[in-house]
Amino acid sequence: MARPSGFAYEARSDGTVRITHHARRATVLRGDRAARFLGEVTATDPQRVMARWTGDYRRGNERTARAHPRNQG
Repeated sequence: MARPSGFAYEARSDGTVRITHHARRATVLRGDRAARFLGEVTATDPQRVMARWTGDYRRGNERTARAHPRNQG
């Protein structure tokens, strides 16, 4: 599976975290979830963490799977 890319995050002064994917809003985290995300994103690969938190981790293989013979008709 290809490495996730195109994610960015912005921690705001009100405690929320805004995660974008290719400059489009993917999700906004608030409260305890925002704090957990910030702790995790600094410890490991930020792109993979953001992909997992936004639910975007599945991207990349759907098109290939759609073309597989067992998924036809």
